[in-house]
Formats: sequence, C-alpha cells, structure tokens
Amino acid sequence: MILQDGTFRQLRDFIYEKCGIYVPDTKKYLLEKKIGARVQARNLGSFEDYLVLARSPQSGDELSKLFDAVTTNETYFFRETQQFDVLLDNIVPTVVEKRPSKDIKIWSAACSSGEEPYTLSLLLADKKPGLRPEILASDISEEVLASARKAVFGSYSIRNVPPAYLQKYFKDVGWAMELSSTIRAPVKFLNINLIDDKKIRTIRDVDVIFCRNVLIYFDDKAKQKVVSNLYDSLRPGGYLFIGSSESLHNVTRAFRPLTYNKVVVYQKV
Repeated sequence: MILQDGTFRQLRDFIYEKCGIYVPDTKKYLLEKKIGARVQARNLGSFEDYLVLARSPQSGDELSKLFDAVTTNETYFFRETQQFDVLLDNIVPTVVEKRPSKDIKIWSAACSSGEEPYTLSLLLADKKPGLRPEILASDISEEVLASARKAVFGSYSIRNVPPAYLQKYFKDVGWAMELSSTIRAPVKFLNINLIDDKKIRTIRDVDVIFCRNVLIYFDDKAKQKVVSNLYDSLRPGGYLFIGSSESLHNVTRAFRPLTYNKVVVYQKV
C-alpha cells in the first residue's frame, strides 16, 4: 500500500486536530509505516479506508490506537538526573517549608510507560521520607498507560537505577524487575490529551509539573496551548520542568526562568 500525498495531508491534519502533534512532510514515511500496521490490523484495503474509520464516531478505540501509533515512548528511570537533584535539593524544600501537612502534588505529563513518575516516587520515598506526595501521571496512549500500571520493567528501562535502589525497591520476576507496591502507591495514572482543555481543567493546584521532551512534537501554536494549560494547572509560584534541550523562550513569557546548577526550571509568575 502507498500513502498518497493527499491522504497523508488529511491524516496529518486529523492527528493535529485531535492531539496537537504535527507530522512534517519529512516524516511521511514514518506515518506510512505506523498507520500501515493499523490498516492491516483492521483488515482494511487502503489508507483512505483507515481515514474514514478514524473519523467515524463508531471507530471504537481506534483513535487511541492511532495516538499509540504516532507517539514516541522513549523513556527510562533516572533520565536527566540533574533535574531530579534540583527538585529534591531546591524545589521541594521551598514548596513544603510553610506547609504543616508536608504534602506535595506533582504531575508527570506525558509519562509514557511510567518510568518518570516512578522515579519521582522512589526518590521522594528515599530522600524525603516525611513527605506525603501525590503524583499524577498522564499520557495520551492507553497502551503505555496499561504497561505503566503493571510496573514491570526490562533491562533497558532500569539500566540507570543504582544497585542499592534495585535491591530495595524492585523484585526479580525472572525476565524483568517489578517495582514495589510502596513506590507504586502514590502514583495515579490518567489518560489525558494535553490540548484537551476540558480534561486539563480537572487538574489543578499542582506544585510541580514535569513535561519533558514533549514540546518538540508540537508546532508553535500547539506548544502555546499546551504550556498555557500547564500554567493553569499549577499553583501560584508552582514549577515546570521541561526537557534540558527544550526552551520556552519563544513560547511564553508567563513563566520566570530560574537556574540551579545549570538546570533551568520555570516558575509560574
């Protein structure tokens, strides 16, 4: 099957409309490969037939499958560890110093298969045992959320986990490692589209948001919408972490950039 240019543009526009992810012309071959697999899985005859299905109100869970096909789920424990150091050493003390309950609310937006929120939970349990964290973890892909809830990880995901943490918080299940229920307990997984205003409005009063290596998949208009939604979810003075190679410089001036040990964190003004 060949993905014709006209059909590619229609599929691209439909994906952009639904989730804000923009697929450039140079990535047409990737869309052809990934959606081609869905065409075959649904026993359809063409990409045009698939577009009709995806647009149909009777498509069932196909929209979720489409999101699964076009999202990238590269993640692992302790990714960009300097940011976690800044969270523990600089941000958490500031957030909880005047809070008698010692609670903290963190949102891992676009959490993929769970390594980021579980890293947060593990570090807070180990380094800040007096805290009562609430960790929200969201993604647009139901497939990776299902994997995250199982909390069973292969060697690639845990390759950066220090041996002491592996021994303390993981259990060998033969082919992989299962995370302990203690670390899993504070994490709540949600299916959320970052450009869905209605769903984003259900998340409020967040102290810290991690939305790392996500904005690169959006064009400027969608970036502004996503960042605006994240801004609204934060408490006054709350903090936003994005990927170390990303910047809000041309996206918004609603955040104040702060630098700790060469790590940039954005604070809600």
